[in-house]
Amino acid sequence: MRRAFARFRLGSTARRVFGWQGLRPGQKEAMRHLVAGRDVLLVMPTGGGKSAVYQVPALLLDGPTIVVSPLIALQRDQVMSLLKAGTGAVAVNSTQSVDKGLDQVTAGTAEFVFLSPEQLAKPEVVERLAAARPSLIAIDEAHCVSSWGHDFRPDYLRLGQVIEKLGHPPVVALTATAAPNVRAEIVRSLGLRNPVEIVRGFDRPNLTLSARRFTSEDDRRRALVEHALAAEGLTLIYVPTRRDAEEYCALLEGKRAEPYHAGLKTADRNRTHARFAAGELDVVVATSAFGMGIDRPDVRRVLHAGPPESPDSYYQEIGRAGRDGRPAEAILFYRPEDLGLRRFQTGGRADPELLLRIAVLVREHGGLVPAGELRDLLGVGTTRLTALANLLERAGALVPGELRWARKRLTAERAVEKAVELDEVRHRVDESRLDMMRSYAETTGCRRRFLLEYFGEPYGRSCGTCDTCRGVVQEAVPDVDDGPFPLQSKVEHTAWGAGTVMSADPDRVTVLFDSVGYKTLALAAVDGLLRRI
Repeated sequence: MRRAFARFRLGSTARRVFGWQGLRPGQKEAMRHLVAGRDVLLVMPTGGGKSAVYQVPALLLDGPTIVVSPLIALQRDQVMSLLKAGTGAVAVNSTQSVDKGLDQVTAGTAEFVFLSPEQLAKPEVVERLAAARPSLIAIDEAHCVSSWGHDFRPDYLRLGQVIEKLGHPPVVALTATAAPNVRAEIVRSLGLRNPVEIVRGFDRPNLTLSARRFTSEDDRRRALVEHALAAEGLTLIYVPTRRDAEEYCALLEGKRAEPYHAGLKTADRNRTHARFAAGELDVVVATSAFGMGIDRPDVRRVLHAGPPESPDSYYQEIGRAGRDGRPAEAILFYRPEDLGLRRFQTGGRADPELLLRIAVLVREHGGLVPAGELRDLLGVGTTRLTALANLLERAGALVPGELRWARKRLTAERAVEKAVELDEVRHRVDESRLDMMRSYAETTGCRRRFLLEYFGEPYGRSCGTCDTCRGVVQEAVPDVDDGPFPLQSKVEHTAWGAGTVMSADPDRVTVLFDSVGYKTLALAAVDGLLRRI
C-alpha cells in the first residue's frame, strides 16, 4: 500500500524537497518502477538528472538508500547537495571514520549513505548495512561493472553478491553510455531481477561534431592550440599521455590553463579540479583521468588530440560539453598513426603460466589464500594479481571476491584455458572498438548517426550540423527496415556466432558479435555466412 501511494507523491516530493518544478522524460518512469519494487537499468546522458531518479523515491520508502559511487569527490558533492536540501546523508570512505558514518545510518539519521565499491568489499560494512534494512540501492557509473565496458573496475564485480546480502531491495543501475552488450552484462553481473531498461536520449543535439585529419604531429598540435586560443568559454582538451598534457598546457599562453593526469600529486589534481569547479580556469588539458565527477554545465568545447580507445570513451568525454543545453562543440584532431599508440595502451595478454601458478596454489591450498602471501610468493603487484584473479573468477574457478577455489571438480588447467579464452575475447572486442573509432574519424557519412547507432539508437536521417553534413544537400537515409538485416535484429555468422545489427545501409551492415565485437560487413559478401535468427 505504501509503495502504491508513493507513486502519486513523486512530483510533489521533487518540488517540496529539491525545488524541481517538473521531472524529465525517463525520470518519472524510472521512479515509478523503483517505488513499485522493480529493478531498473537507466541509461541517460550526462547532465540528464540520473541522481534524481533515486533521490526522490528514497524519501518515500522506509529504510536508508545505499549509493555506490567510485569517486570520493563525487560522493562529497552529492552529500553536500542533499544536506542543503535538508536530507540526512553521509559518505563512508577512507577519508573519514567508517564507523562514525555507519552509526548515522543505523541510527536512522542518514537517509543516504554513499560508498565506494571497495568499502562494500568489507564484510563488516555489509553486515552493518544489512542490519539497517536498506530500501533502495543505486549503482552509479554502472558501466564500470562490465568487462566489455570502457572503464572497467574490478571492484564492481562483487556488487552482485553484495546486493543479495543486503536483501536485494529495488536496485537502479545508472550510466550515461552503454552499448547493448554492456547493458546486458550490467544486468547479469549485478543480478538484476527482470529489470526495466530505460534508455533515454543518447542524442545531444546541441553538440556539433567534427573531425580534422592530419599527417604531421606538429600540424595537429598547432591546429589544436590555435583553435583553443581563439575560442571563448571553458574548454577541455583530452590527450593520450601525461607528457602531452604538460606540453599542450605550456603552449596555451594567455589562457588560464592547467594539466591534469594521474602522474600529478593528489594535492595538485585536487587543486586543478577545485579551480575548474570554481570557474577559475579557461582550459584543462587532461588524460582520461579527468573524468567522472566533472560537474560544470558550461563547458563549451571538448577537443581531442587523438582518438580514445573506443566510441564509448569518446561519447562519455564529449558528453561533458554543453550540459546547459547551449551550443557546444566536440572536435577530434586525428592522425591515422594514433591508433597504433592506442593498441599498445590496451595492454598485453594475460600470462598463461602465471595464471596456472595462481590456479594451482589456490586450488591446492583448499581454503582462503591471503592475498599478501600470494603476491609475495609470486613476486607480483596488487593490480596484476587482481586482474588475473578476476579472470579466474569469471572463468568460474574462484569464489567471487575471494582467493578461494570454487569448484572441486574443475582442474587448474581447464580453469586457465577458459580464462585465456575470456581474455582473448576481451582483446578482440577492444580491437573492434578501436576499429570503430577509426571508422568514426574517417567516415564521410553523418557523425551523429554513426555514434547513435553504435549505441543501438536508430537515427534514420542526417543531422545537418556535423562537419560531414554541413554544406551537403540533405537526403533522407534509405529505410533499411525492410532489408535483409534490420536494425537491432539478431543474426548469426558461421564463424563469429550470434550478434546484433547496430547499423544498416543498403550495401553494408555493422554487427556487434558476442565473440569478436563490432564488424562491418558488405552485404554482397555475406550470402551464406550471415543469417537472421
